[in-house]
Amino acid sequence: MYNHAPNDYVCPFCLLVKGIENEHNSVKQTDIVYQNDEVTSFIAMRKWPNNVGHVLIIPNQHFENIYDLPMEFAGKIQEVARITAIAMKTAYSCDGIMLRQHNEAAGEQLIWHYHLHVIPRYENDNLHLSQKQPFPANERAECALKLRTEIKATL
Repeated sequence: MYNHAPNDYVCPFCLLVKGIENEHNSVKQTDIVYQNDEVTSFIAMRKWPNNVGHVLIIPNQHFENIYDLPMEFAGKIQEVARITAIAMKTAYSCDGIMLRQHNEAAGEQLIWHYHLHVIPRYENDNLHLSQKQPFPANERAECALKLRTEIKATL
């Protein structure tokens, strides 16, 4: 329902879940923060200058958007969002957390696989006034390690 991916679409998030790194997928295995049989979370490839290290949470199974997402996955994604938010509070010393999710082109969805953003927020961070920038793989790996360490400590 309400799908927009082209017929020849190669989903980079599905490749990540399968452990494949190639020309269709710039996300690295070192970006993964948490993974279980149903859900994977990883550091986003772009960053806001004052909100570094935000996380995307995806179902391991391909669903394009919220219209397709079964409720059982919604609960599992929210559970991982909560775990991630708690880890961010400690690892990043952030003042708050923002969850964000986009659907369809008009809703600013860029990857045709459901994903929930978990974004660290700070007082006066000007997130909405800033532009996202590329986030090098080595820096993403550092953020992922910090969050993995915090998650392991709390589970």
